[in-house]
Amino acid sequence: QVQLVESGGGLVQAGTSLRLSCSSSEYTFINLHMGWFRQAPGLEREFVAAISRTGVGTYTADSVKGRFTISRDNTKKTMYLQMNNLKPEDTAVYYCAAISDPLERRPLGSWGQGTQVTISS
Repeated sequence: QVQLVESGGGLVQAGTSLRLSCSSSEYTFINLHMGWFRQAPGLEREFVAAISRTGVGTYTADSVKGRFTISRDNTKKTMYLQMNNLKPEDTAVYYCAAISDPLERRPLGSWGQGTQVTISS
């Protein structure tokens, strides 16, 4: 199970941007398809975005399409989520995870601590 650490969350106003990072110290990261998920209070965890192991294939949920961009830098063993034009409904704890593949998006392993994103209106 690869160890992942999320960072970059914070409290920002609606309409602004944040970039989340998901870092690993393990070489196996470059062989993994990866995804971002989020969980708002009282709701189930939901898929946000996925990226193939090479970074060529990317997928985003309809709710964030056009605002969020997923990317990765395998030389740094890091994945990113650029979030623009943030809305209050984007408030959640954001988690990264290795996934089975970018289409099935089944998370593998256990969840990390996540990073809190709070958007004020």
